[in-house]
Amino acid sequence: MSDLTLTKIRLRNGVWEGRLTGAAAEQRPEIGVTHQDEPVEAVELTEANGEGWDLRITIPPHAIADGVQTFVIFDRATAGKLGDFVLIAGEAASDTLHAEVELLRAELDMLKRAFRRHCIETM
Repeated sequence: MSDLTLTKIRLRNGVWEGRLTGAAAEQRPEIGVTHQDEPVEAVELTEANGEGWDLRITIPPHAIADGVQTFVIFDRATAGKLGDFVLIAGEAASDTLHAEVELLRAELDMLKRAFRRHCIETM
């Protein structure tokens, strides 16, 4: 179990960013990231003005692909998982709940327009 706490900041331009804090953050932590059980090499750790460490993970181009791509972030010293993030693209994205909600919203908007048109025509 790690004393580190990982908080997501953002995912932008192919770079996932987060902040590491906690008792173990007093000294530079050893952080590892895997994608499909393979190590991700583009991991940067910089000191965050005495408030822990800023973590930047550049997503490898080969990981931007159809399907669900899972990244696991862990503390190498304890082998404890600190967090994860997931990219969903292509056909797999259409199966997600978010995609279903967006589809339902679009269909509801179509029904509202048709209903309003019907009300105007029958007045």
